Amino acid sequence: MRSRLIIKFVKDPAPAALKGIITLYRAQGWWKPGDRPSALRRMIRGSHCFAVAEKDGRLIGMGRAISDGVCDAYIQDMAVLERERGSGTGKAVLAAILKRLKEDGVNWVGLIAQDNSEYFYKKAGFRTLRKAHPMISKESYV
Repeated sequence: MRSRLIIKFVKDPAPAALKGIITLYRAQGWWKPGDRPSALRRMIRGSHCFAVAEKDGRLIGMGRAISDGVCDAYIQDMAVLERERGSGTGKAVLAAILKRLKEDGVNWVGLIAQDNSEYFYKKAGFRTLRKAHPMISKESYV
């Protein structure tokens, strides 16, 4: 029997879910020594929406949108466990987030594609902005 993928939105994840989210952040290199679960909880609550993907009771993917809740949003922190990539998990998480944003009346959605993910986002309908240059403050880490 084929495992069923479940996408759900969380605002206050249970401890087991939070551990799974930390695993996803760590796998991407986004979880640094000294990072605290309490800060991650605040980040999840502060996001417009935070989606997780589960299969067989395990968290295998996630993504979130940050937004003013009115007109603009940015996709952030899309991640799928390496062994699950190519399974449609990322596509399902992104589709759920985009659907939620549309239902909430948010019609402008941007993102910064990194780590060779541009093709994934182009397949989902995103395009490269001409005459735009992603920038980050010198105090930030990537």
